[in-house]
Amino acid sequence: MHLAHNSHLAYCTNIHRGGDWPETLDSLDRFTLAVRDQACPEDEYAIGLRLGASAARELSDPKTLLAFQKWLEKNNCYVFTINGFPYGNFHGARVKDQVYRPDWTTRERLDYTKLLFEVLCKILPDGLEGSVSTLPGSFKRFIDSDNQRAAINNNLIECAEYIDRLSELTGHTLHLGLEPEPLGYFETSQESVTFFDQLIERAPDKEELILRRLGINYDTCHLAVEYESAEESLARLVEWGILISKIHISSAVKVTDFSEATLALLDGFCEEVYLHQVVAQSRGKPLNRYEDLDVALEARRSCKDTSEEWRIHFHIPVHAHPEPPIYPTNDHILGTLDFLQEFPGSCRHFEMETYTWEVLPEHIGNTDVVDQLVKEYQWTLREFELRGLC
Repeated sequence: MHLAHNSHLAYCTNIHRGGDWPETLDSLDRFTLAVRDQACPEDEYAIGLRLGASAARELSDPKTLLAFQKWLEKNNCYVFTINGFPYGNFHGARVKDQVYRPDWTTRERLDYTKLLFEVLCKILPDGLEGSVSTLPGSFKRFIDSDNQRAAINNNLIECAEYIDRLSELTGHTLHLGLEPEPLGYFETSQESVTFFDQLIERAPDKEELILRRLGINYDTCHLAVEYESAEESLARLVEWGILISKIHISSAVKVTDFSEATLALLDGFCEEVYLHQVVAQSRGKPLNRYEDLDVALEARRSCKDTSEEWRIHFHIPVHAHPEPPIYPTNDHILGTLDFLQEFPGSCRHFEMETYTWEVLPEHIGNTDVVDQLVKEYQWTLREFELRGLC
């Protein structure tokens, strides 16, 4: 939907199943339109589209694309952004660290992202910016050589050049947002700045182009898990000149109580589809990171972990009010919106991205997904309105 300062808000359709284009369109028909009918029945409705590689190839067929353009027009909808982080299947089977495959060391990731921009240009309304979000290069554990690091930089620079040519050709302002995530190749705001420093060092003559076409997809869940202040993180990126391509409005889990009852409750957040990285904090000590929640729980129960607080990469609904000892990280969302109130226009693309509906513990997400999404809109729009952002 349209907001103030020429901004747009959607929920990301990566929360629905969509391995191929027919399944993706079916989800739009069944769920997205039902949410629209309650959240935005009168005005033009924005869609944050998730397209996996198979769906993108199928949608790029001219006849299929024309049919989707007609679908958008018929249903008074528009697409301004595409989630290009998950390349393949994202629901119903084990994803875990494979969500990072293929990564930016590969031609497959580059070609897939180029295709997403080509599709986006065909459906993007005149005068609108278009964005695609992607992974932060790779997963930290996957990268152990200078050749891999060089490949990431080279592929991203080639992608920036391609986006720039496509922008000139179509008249659309286009940009790619790399999404820092716990244990990603870069995961904090400082690591993001360092990554862009190194990218520009590799091609100093292309600095302006890189900063114009590449930016950060800022996920409030991810940076909260890193114990970052939204104001300091966003200011660091903006002051350095890094584009905030898109902001994901999402909440993580935090705990400060580690009784047996709490650990038993956290067992309910362990599941076999997604990676739930844990960042543990103790006063006066460096942050300690666990690749998944079950690993952290095992360390705690064996007394190897004695930290005072955990932040867990498990997206929970932004409107949810889990009872102690489980807390949300909504304070990072509010800090992000406070920053935007002070610096409106710093980012113009927003998505709610609670993609874990199928695996949420029953005490948090036990109602219909459409109802939950409508509540997320209500919570988010209220906070935007309080700050004059819609």
